[in-house]
Amino acid sequence: MQDKHKYSQPVLDHARKDFTALDKNLSVDETLRKIRAEGLGERIVYFYVVDDEKKLVGVLPTRRLLTGKPEQKIEELMVKRVAALPKTATVYDACEFFVTYKFLAFPVVDEERRLLGIVDVNLFTNELLEDESDEEDLRSYDDVFETIGFRINELKNASPLKSWRIRFPWLLVTISSGTAAALFIGIFHTTIEMSLVIAFFLALVLGLGESVSIQSMTVTVQTLHSTQPSLKWYLKNLLRESKTSFLLGVSCGALVTVVVFLWKGQILPAVVIGSSIVLVEISAAFWGLSVPAILHKTKLDPKLAAGPITLALTDISTILFYFGLASVLI
Repeated sequence: MQDKHKYSQPVLDHARKDFTALDKNLSVDETLRKIRAEGLGERIVYFYVVDDEKKLVGVLPTRRLLTGKPEQKIEELMVKRVAALPKTATVYDACEFFVTYKFLAFPVVDEERRLLGIVDVNLFTNELLEDESDEEDLRSYDDVFETIGFRINELKNASPLKSWRIRFPWLLVTISSGTAAALFIGIFHTTIEMSLVIAFFLALVLGLGESVSIQSMTVTVQTLHSTQPSLKWYLKNLLRESKTSFLLGVSCGALVTVVVFLWKGQILPAVVIGSSIVLVEISAAFWGLSVPAILHKTKLDPKLAAGPITLALTDISTILFYFGLASVLI
């Protein structure tokens, strides 16, 4: 199940509790004596400084501690700006922190910034890489193959018959959508006869729609690693994807409009093709976001079915928008 994926686990489950929190009012000498008396825990990367209410206020680099004067307060030596993970963060969020900030550890804090634990780089290098090496090699490919209907580890060493059973059902989705698209095109045969240039650019419009839908779907699937979709989340992302796809549609549509006009000298077909591209891009982004979200919500694996279904719906809506607009305006 997607919600049980390791990346979606709470990062607090992986946080170490054997850290040494240093009071900001301690001197360097008092700090060193405290460390000697209490020990450093299993691992030590950074010293984190807290106030009287145990709230995180800074981080003390080891070099500053060792080179500070004995009577100097660690509040004077600490770095006050600290990147911290909220306790609601997931393992996926923590990995992003390691990649973004390049630190060796991060504190985990609650809403009032009280220190709850420490997550070190071993989470990134060990916890997530503890599977067998051959599975790790396959993991980087899984996301690519799963979007087209199967997991690559299912096909490893599989017989031809088993491979056929796994792959053929998803090809049926493509056959079904292609057949539906052909039937819809047949409905608009009169429109095609009136303007052949419309038919010339069908492949281009289909390609643009599929590209945007796959882009949106990929972003959505990756987001679902660490996010539980809600109506608020969906509407927020739908608005963002709609704005992005609208800009993509306008830029692509304008360019294609100019190409058609310069090639054929026909302004109306050029405008129809350019305008339909805008509608196609918006609908493609809608399917790219909606299909994985719906599959996730219904407890189905979005990566295993999102690709074929998203492309099928995108192709059908592209045909309807493209020839529908042409039949009305031409």
